[in-house]
Amino acid sequence: MELFSVMHSAAFTGWEQVALWGVLVVAVLGLFYAGFLAAEMLRHDTGTDAMRRISDAIRSGSNAYLTRQFKTIALFVLLLTAVLYFTAGEQHVAIGRACAFLMGSIFSATVGLIGMNMAVQGNVRVAAAAQTSFAKALKIAYRTGTITGMLTDGLGLLGGTLIFMIYGERAYEVLLGFGLGGTLLALFMRVGGGIYTKAADVGADLVGKLEKNMPEDDPRNAATIADNVGDNVGDCAGMAADIFESYEVTIVSAMILGWASFGHKGVIFPLLVRAIGVVSSIIGTYLVRTSEEARNAMKAIHLGFTVSALVSVVGFCVIGFYYLRFPGSAGLSAWASLGIAGLDMRPVWTTLVGIVLAIAINYLTDYFTAPEKPPVQLIARSTQTGHATTIISGLAIGYESSVWAILVIAAAIGASSLIYAGTNPTYIAYGVAMCGIGMLTLTGNNISMDVFGPVADNANGIGEMAKLPPKARQVLADLDACGNTTKAITKGIAIGSAVIAAVSLFNAYITDIARLLSQSYTQVAASLSISEPRVFIGLLIGGSVPFLFSALTIRAVGRAAFLIVQEVRHQIQDPEIWSGARAPDYARVVSICTQEAQKELRGPALLAVLTPLVVGLLLGKEALGGFLAGIILAGQLLAVFMANAGGAWDNAKKFIEDGHYGGKGSDAHKASITGDTVGDPLKDTAGPALNPLIKVMNLVSILLVPFMLKAESRAWWVWMIAAVSLAWLVWAVVQSKRESPAMRKWLADSGGVSAKKVSDLVVR
Repeated sequence: MELFSVMHSAAFTGWEQVALWGVLVVAVLGLFYAGFLAAEMLRHDTGTDAMRRISDAIRSGSNAYLTRQFKTIALFVLLLTAVLYFTAGEQHVAIGRACAFLMGSIFSATVGLIGMNMAVQGNVRVAAAAQTSFAKALKIAYRTGTITGMLTDGLGLLGGTLIFMIYGERAYEVLLGFGLGGTLLALFMRVGGGIYTKAADVGADLVGKLEKNMPEDDPRNAATIADNVGDNVGDCAGMAADIFESYEVTIVSAMILGWASFGHKGVIFPLLVRAIGVVSSIIGTYLVRTSEEARNAMKAIHLGFTVSALVSVVGFCVIGFYYLRFPGSAGLSAWASLGIAGLDMRPVWTTLVGIVLAIAINYLTDYFTAPEKPPVQLIARSTQTGHATTIISGLAIGYESSVWAILVIAAAIGASSLIYAGTNPTYIAYGVAMCGIGMLTLTGNNISMDVFGPVADNANGIGEMAKLPPKARQVLADLDACGNTTKAITKGIAIGSAVIAAVSLFNAYITDIARLLSQSYTQVAASLSISEPRVFIGLLIGGSVPFLFSALTIRAVGRAAFLIVQEVRHQIQDPEIWSGARAPDYARVVSICTQEAQKELRGPALLAVLTPLVVGLLLGKEALGGFLAGIILAGQLLAVFMANAGGAWDNAKKFIEDGHYGGKGSDAHKASITGDTVGDPLKDTAGPALNPLIKVMNLVSILLVPFMLKAESRAWWVWMIAAVSLAWLVWAVVQSKRESPAMRKWLADSGGVSAKKVSDLVVR
């Protein structure tokens, strides 16, 4: 096959070929901008020796964790690379898909690793800058996050464009591998990082705040460094990989459906929109700054986001007006009446719907999680009557927020469908995919906002442990409070984009079956009616999977936190540690978190990859279609509930710590800590991990389509593969309920619990 076939195809005009090279240049420009910001950030002062020592400990723990994680998953990634080779028919596509999977995995890992390292380099510089200037501290913190954002933008656009330029109309087959690579790495990093960070956080809070009434990030707390490490491996590396795979999955689905509806223009236009998004993110993020008089971080961040959104809208409207013309077509009547034949701006309008959706989700998330808004105020008031009412009010707010979020997403899908009303269903599906493209146009800004959160949080921790002056501590506390809000907002964007991407992939699943069976989209879609028992059974199974997945991850946090609590209690009993004369053994807590997080990766990974295989082989393609619909609906509702309930509990605690309802140390504060502790694994482990889970299962299902069609013969090998896969799933669930050797040892050594009793407990 000739390399860069698009560049030699008569189907593509000279302008289109130049435009594709331009998209590549913009992708590289985004990477250069990330490098420029990294060099600028590294030139800033790193503060005192004490601050540097704390920062070095956080950086060492973060790198040790990611190194261990990459070693753990390397064999699995290489094995899947080999498997993907056999999922495509023609050799050059098979090679491309396997290589693209490896490239997607490497790109996702690179975004997480470099972004996290920049975050742990930036936190100490933010703490140092806070001693002299709020404006300077904000600028460093936000631009540190922008490094990760532009890496995501640049690498995502670079990979997708290169694959299209090389494979042309066969690119979507190869891009499936690229999307799966990024998605699978995101799942690992979300699950592992989430377990790590919340085990440390829960352990630190339960002993430090509740039992010993210690301040946040007290250096006597042995879990403090692990807690700060967790912010980086969970929120920096995990979220960056999560948004990266959403970025890729929306491109994959838009290209599959774009080729089926508008031909090559339907593929090139999403790439042009993404290129405009990179440029607008560069402009908007560079403008984020404030003055010493204003000291309004949130206003500065919103200004940058607004500027980026306006530049994007103007950019893709102009591109659409001049590019989306189809010779020989009369065009839509609205444009034809103006004498503009062949112009079809509907892809532009659906992209605009995606941007409106992103803004709406921002508003909703902010409403349900911001400290000054009524929902969080309600939880804060509930803390006055105890722990139980705190939990009750948080649950209610989480459930309600899920309803409004899904209604907004439904409205966006409905608007995208109405824009293409009366056309072929493939066009409608493409409209939904372009809505996802629009929603993630400002990926650079979204990740900048997210990584800003843990950078500010770590800087605040460094300020506490290094005993910075009160003025600097207040600056860092203000930035940390702003970071909590931006983190909550980007979680909402990540969840919403996951649903739109999954709906687009669901349509791509139908399109792929129709192509292989030489049927129409409508014919295949008609076979997925819930009146068909197999489809309904698949729907029920798919709806249950997010709950099982959440149980696995939350249970993992609980087990790991158990060990951290015992370790912190043990160390704090040392009089020298309690008096501050000697530092705790931070490394031991880091080691426990790392070990437990890696052990827990197997179950969720096997659940994500094998469940679609078992359903597809045993129940058929129709049941798998129902399964995907079920997991999209239940996954979205559960993810929003967990993210917003956890965020609201967290900010209610911070509201009380600011001096309301008795302030720190009061009964209301202790109740708020309970709420925050319950919400921690929901908002930072199980909830965010559902995003990549939904997309992994959709991508695996699309890749399985040719295999499933062959398996309809129900030959002996089909039953064998299904039985082996089902056995692995059962093993993974059983393993997730077993206590770790460290916990069994602790139980056996404490309180005279016999080994037999411990064994009985584990079995039960």
